[in-house]
Amino acid sequence: MQIWAIDLNEEFYFEAHMFTELWTIFLNDLKADNKLESSQPFPAVIFFPIYTEMLICYFFISFFTSSLSSPDFNYNTDGYEGEGAEDGKSQDGSETLPYIDESPTMSPQLCAPQGPDGEAVSPTPPEGLPPGVRAGDIEKGLEMKKLVLSGFLASEEIYINQLEALLLPMRPLKATATTSQPVLTIQQVDTIFYKIQDIFEIHKEFYDALLPSIQQWDENVTVGHLFQKLASQLGVYKAFVDNYKEALETAEKCSHANSQFQKISEVSPNTHLPDNSDSWSPSFLPTALLYKPIDRVTRSTLVLHDLLKHTPKDHPDFPLLQNALRISQNFLSSINEEIDPRRTAVTTPKGEARQLVKDGFLVEVSESSRKVRHVFLFTDLLLCAKMKKTAVGRHQQYECKWYIPLADLTFQTLDDSDSCHSVQVLPEHEIEEMKIKISALKNEIQKEKKGPKGQSRVERLRKKMNEQESWLLLHSPTIPFCIHNKHGKSYLFLLSSDYERSEWRESIQKLQKKDLQSCVLSSVELQVLTSSCFKLRTVHNIPVTSNKDDEETPGLYGFLHVIVHSAQGFRDSANLYCTLEVDSFGYFVSKAKTRVFRDTTEPQWNEEFEIELEGSQYLRILCYEKCYDKSMLNKDDNEIVDKIMGKGQVQLDPQTVQSKNWHMDIIEMNGIKVEFSMKFTSRDLSLKRTPSKKQSGVFGVKINVVTKRERSKVPYIVRQCIEEVEKRGIDEVGIYRISGVATDIQALKTAFDTNTKDILVMLSDMDINAIAGTLKLYFRELPEPLLTDRLYPAFMEGIALSDPAAKENCMMHLLRSLPEPNLMTFLTLLEHLKRVAEKEPINKMSLHNLGTVFGPTLLRPSESESTKGQHITSASDIWSHDVMAQVQVLLYYLQHSPISFAELKRNTLYFSTDV
Repeated sequence: MQIWAIDLNEEFYFEAHMFTELWTIFLNDLKADNKLESSQPFPAVIFFPIYTEMLICYFFISFFTSSLSSPDFNYNTDGYEGEGAEDGKSQDGSETLPYIDESPTMSPQLCAPQGPDGEAVSPTPPEGLPPGVRAGDIEKGLEMKKLVLSGFLASEEIYINQLEALLLPMRPLKATATTSQPVLTIQQVDTIFYKIQDIFEIHKEFYDALLPSIQQWDENVTVGHLFQKLASQLGVYKAFVDNYKEALETAEKCSHANSQFQKISEVSPNTHLPDNSDSWSPSFLPTALLYKPIDRVTRSTLVLHDLLKHTPKDHPDFPLLQNALRISQNFLSSINEEIDPRRTAVTTPKGEARQLVKDGFLVEVSESSRKVRHVFLFTDLLLCAKMKKTAVGRHQQYECKWYIPLADLTFQTLDDSDSCHSVQVLPEHEIEEMKIKISALKNEIQKEKKGPKGQSRVERLRKKMNEQESWLLLHSPTIPFCIHNKHGKSYLFLLSSDYERSEWRESIQKLQKKDLQSCVLSSVELQVLTSSCFKLRTVHNIPVTSNKDDEETPGLYGFLHVIVHSAQGFRDSANLYCTLEVDSFGYFVSKAKTRVFRDTTEPQWNEEFEIELEGSQYLRILCYEKCYDKSMLNKDDNEIVDKIMGKGQVQLDPQTVQSKNWHMDIIEMNGIKVEFSMKFTSRDLSLKRTPSKKQSGVFGVKINVVTKRERSKVPYIVRQCIEEVEKRGIDEVGIYRISGVATDIQALKTAFDTNTKDILVMLSDMDINAIAGTLKLYFRELPEPLLTDRLYPAFMEGIALSDPAAKENCMMHLLRSLPEPNLMTFLTLLEHLKRVAEKEPINKMSLHNLGTVFGPTLLRPSESESTKGQHITSASDIWSHDVMAQVQVLLYYLQHSPISFAELKRNTLYFSTDV
């Protein structure tokens, strides 16, 4: 049986006699439940919501009775032929999942009847309704809001009762599962009733919180936070939907195979079978009730539409309801994309059904050069295409480069890794420089938009940014994904994240578990299939900013604090760790990694990380099992050989994340649950140089105060951190780039501030990335930059000089102009960073990389200086403004021959800083 969430339109007309019958049944039920005395007049204030609910009930009954009784009913709504889709079967014969309608047309209030002129007409208020209450009456908006909420609360109570009815047979079934004569196994019970208990508890909590708000209604009552919390828990529904098909199949099988389960299904309480119940299968009950949670998401989304319609924009509820609606709509859209095979089906000339499972833009290495390809994974083959160049106004088309039947496809193994040729990787500093250029262009576009005649220039800037972002997406991926066909031909893709590689590999392997046959497409078949790609594709544009609408969120700029708490759900003990990724400039970058928790099924990391965001919208968490077998290392391409146990992604919603409090969440991944917390600090707040109130410490204290107190030329913290990094971290991949655990960094900060005697012991035991992070934090929190606010303009002008001799004189003179503690500390750090860069083949940290990491930290002016004469127009302004010049200043000194303090002081060249 196939259950679809439906779009109620003009096809369904309201019949008065049917409404009367339903109304009578409803009143009798109320009296039977002692909710309404027989002599008591019906309360007028709740007439409207009950009218709404009865109308919806009638539509649902009309739909299901007609769809189940009429063999000619067509479910098709989006242009694809519905043949072969009867009885809940897709074209390939497999059962389909319920399609969720996220459109607002299902709402009776949004589907107002039309008058003779075609304009929407508000329904006549029922007798007894307060005078003047109409859908378009702004003054009565809050009263309408209460009516909408009352109706929703009533339906919520019905829904909770339905969930309880579904849970009733679960408890005895579970109880008998452990006896000698079980009705069902524990696994079968868990599959059929998967997540129902969790959904019940979520809605019971929501109902209990909403009820008093309606009972004590006034204009100041807020309910948006309740709907926002409800929307934030839609991950449970996602898990339910993922299991839905299996739950139906299991219920069907158990009903046919087990007479006891069949009887339980037939006599479950609170369920009324149709009069012609003989025509219904014994598994009707679990099937009918199991669709309820899916239908409920659609219902709550429609209610949010109505609530927003009757909530003033200046009411505190409005932004919360708006956010809840956005989350719900995104959820429905994502579910529909996953579960509606009709949208991704194509029929070959032979009549075979072929469905699109996944598509996306990947970078292919072809003839030793990188090419952007659009890759399509169908149920039986993988097709690699490129967009054909067409004349202006002509319909775009794809050109097939190659395809491999999945029956013939194999993945790279460690033994044949040399068959996938290595590809040249650009120096990382070129990637970083391009990011800075793109950031600067974004800000320039924003400024031009506000100008009176900037549109033509905006288009030129957009075109330039598109070229630069496309270049970045083409050259940044480095993780190899190699596939072969049975004839020995290999194809190499480069991906930016192990997450994507795992997704593609898992999707292909899942399809390969079916009984696939090899196929050879004729030229006509290949042309038909390639032509269909344009219509079937789910990813339409290369993920660059210039392809996004102006209204789309620009993402977050600043620092995301993440605590990875724990994980559970592992079957066997293993050595486990997590990595964190965020998106940046259209692709994902790994930003942090927890320590390995050895030989456990319940790792307790409790590690905090500070992750820099550059227009990021998503956080990914990947859980790995660590491989310690060195024979498994792949030296040719440094491929990660640790096994991915699970992966998950969460959207960085600004309203949720930007609160000052920690936001706790759980990511479910392949049965594994990872618990984490996060909070966000915007860049303008996180980059402030705030002087410390306690001058007895070292963080936030002027460097000359610290050195004078310590009677040293270089602060003790700088000397000790450098010594420890050179002792055991100079070979560490990504040293100074990989985030250290925030709690470890804070512990070291406290130890240095309080001059703890055990500081050397702490340093020797601490993770090296935490020590590197402590050194960066020290320079970042100086009340003024190491190279001083006073000299900052001169450094910016000096690095821009074209004449090498003039630049040399200026840059050296600026160093001599620094206060002695600043100069000595800078020269000490400079020589240390040069020694780190000498190990670049091992640690992957070049002078350019180190300049990118330390340049802004050592030169970024304090807040008062950095904002003089400037108007910051966006969050990314602070990032892009002068960053490239700051990096270039440090890079100049890193690339310079050794600079000694004594030589600088002996040099008597005089050069004005007013260049």
